[in-house]
Amino acid sequence: MPPADADTTIDSHLDRHVLASILAAATMDGGSLPEKAGLSGLELVALLEQYFPTLEVKLAKQLSAFKCEEHDEIAMLRDLLLKQRSTEGDIGHWLAAMIARRAIEPGHLWEALGLRNRGELSRLLSRHFAPLAARNFNNMRWKRFFYRMLCENEGLVMCTTPVCNQCDDFNLCFGEESGESRMAERRRDFLLQAARPVVAGDWPSEPPQRSAIAQSSEKASPDLVSRAGR
Repeated sequence: MPPADADTTIDSHLDRHVLASILAAATMDGGSLPEKAGLSGLELVALLEQYFPTLEVKLAKQLSAFKCEEHDEIAMLRDLLLKQRSTEGDIGHWLAAMIARRAIEPGHLWEALGLRNRGELSRLLSRHFAPLAARNFNNMRWKRFFYRMLCENEGLVMCTTPVCNQCDDFNLCFGEESGESRMAERRRDFLLQAARPVVAGDWPSEPPQRSAIAQSSEKASPDLVSRAGR
């Protein structure tokens, strides 16, 4: 179903919606799906079997054997989340890895995860990483909050203003996080393209995307403190 129609009133439905959204957003980025999602090939296979068993997905042997390269920044955020887990089972491990990987993408974190709005991310974090989510009592932007926690753990000072409401960059930390979700944008573009009359000799407006399981050579190397300012 279209993401906009997903019923997430039940927590288990929210979990499935979030996992589907992250995988969809990672697929839209192109390149290796496990790498973009932050999972190993075996983890991706296990996730699909557990949460989407009706899908007939045949994954190549090389994809199943894929192992994510250990990136220091991603590993630090993943470990921060894992230490603050509040639910049992595999999903907490998967979400920690997926959130950490998607956090290095540009834009708001909820957008990088393919979610419909910031509220879905807040609810997800309060469900699966409650102790950490509770520390964000001032409702700071989640990505900035995570990196602030990491900086503090490393003994770094992210800013020198003693009181947030006296800071000139207040909106960077607490500004509104609205906008159109990636799924809604893609669906709108798809419907517009489908409604466009076909004229002989027309070429597609965009080149075909690479396969979601194509191996990617991209390697992110962001700086921890500069990332916190996004």
